[in-house]
Amino acid sequence: MLETTALPRKATLSLPLDTRYQVETPEGIDLPLRPAGLMVRALAFTIDLMLRGLILGSLFIVLAMLGKLGAGLGSLLIFAVNWWYMVLFEVLNQGCSPGKQWMGLRVVQDDGTPIGWSASLLRNLLRCVDLLPFGYFLGAISCLQHPGFKRLGDIAAGTLVIYREQPLSRPQLPPAEPRRPAFPLTLTEQRAIIGFAERQSELSAARVNELASILAQPLQIRPPQAVAELNGIARGLLGSA
Repeated sequence: MLETTALPRKATLSLPLDTRYQVETPEGIDLPLRPAGLMVRALAFTIDLMLRGLILGSLFIVLAMLGKLGAGLGSLLIFAVNWWYMVLFEVLNQGCSPGKQWMGLRVVQDDGTPIGWSASLLRNLLRCVDLLPFGYFLGAISCLQHPGFKRLGDIAAGTLVIYREQPLSRPQLPPAEPRRPAFPLTLTEQRAIIGFAERQSELSAARVNELASILAQPLQIRPPQAVAELNGIARGLLGSA
């Protein structure tokens, strides 16, 4: 994919077919972001809408017992939940409302930094504009037309809804005593041994023995102990005790 790099704290989008949004931080680090499209954002908003409905419904059941006082408090709660639900979650929960968290999304500033109070307030206050003339019509049109899938509130606030990057975890190595190879290994050989150890749980015993025999020949390892020796070398290479 073609990507473009912008000046610090700013970003540019590449060609329309490329959904990668790349910024360069003040430290000179390239930070790739993936803007979220209309459908996944609509699902996240629907989840948040349902949660707000459950919250208000539960509170109204309690407030109904208070008569006129309950009705007055209910009006205040409707305002508080509708206008502060998103803002509080976005600012205090790393840009994630429950709906966004469920769908693997978060909202950030255009430069990739965490969203602040003013930006969150502005993007959420302008939902009333995105809703015009009905059913998020203007917001949907804006998302479909903008290369970063921004609704009008995002454009005004300088924010971007992106996919959260999932932390990578390495597969567990089979139990073995860490060992050193008989001679220095090339980078390709090291990768082959580590890859062999990490993939063992996905392979049959016959395939594991077959691959072990292939790796054992150039490493001068006896075939009967090939699997255990290779697992030990893999642990030694990764510094596993």
